Amino acid sequence: MTLDTVKIGLVSISDRASQGVYQDQGIPSLREWLSKALENTLEFVEVLIPDEQADIESALIKLADDDQCALICTTGGTGPAKRDVTPEATLAIAHREMPGFGEQMRQISLHFVPTAILSRQVAVIRSNSLIINLPGQPKAIAETLEGLKDEHGKSIVKGIFAAVPYCIDLIGGPYMETRDSVVKAFRPKSAIRPK
Repeated sequence: MTLDTVKIGLVSISDRASQGVYQDQGIPSLREWLSKALENTLEFVEVLIPDEQADIESALIKLADDDQCALICTTGGTGPAKRDVTPEATLAIAHREMPGFGEQMRQISLHFVPTAILSRQVAVIRSNSLIINLPGQPKAIAETLEGLKDEHGKSIVKGIFAAVPYCIDLIGGPYMETRDSVVKAFRPKSAIRPK
């Protein structure tokens, strides 16, 4: 089976990183994890912008409508601070909300910090794009996507990415094949393509 090429939008939202005060770590972390997790050829469209709702909305609309990214991952701007407006921007351009993603992301983070309940991450669908707000810290990005495993590699808490490929199937996107050593995608038997 020839694997589909998958176009993925990566959006880092940070006032200071976008001004060059420090180097952005969100986009490189996302790119590295996704490249490790997926067997498909990946094409990334990367955007680094400040915490401005209009800028975030416009970037998400462009990535979904013009660039036709099947998956768009944002990092940063999901806390309770006044400048944290990523969830508002994401919901403003959404066609449908996917609340299970945010619930599970907070569940994973609660294993590490009680402040996980302050996170306001959301996930939405716009046309044929799944848009997910991820945490800002590289370690938290990987934990959220991959989930938690014990010392024997057994899953303790499922990461959100296990559900992403099937969600993309259902909204008319490319077939995404994961590397089971990183994260095993879940699909009903009827939706699995033979390798």
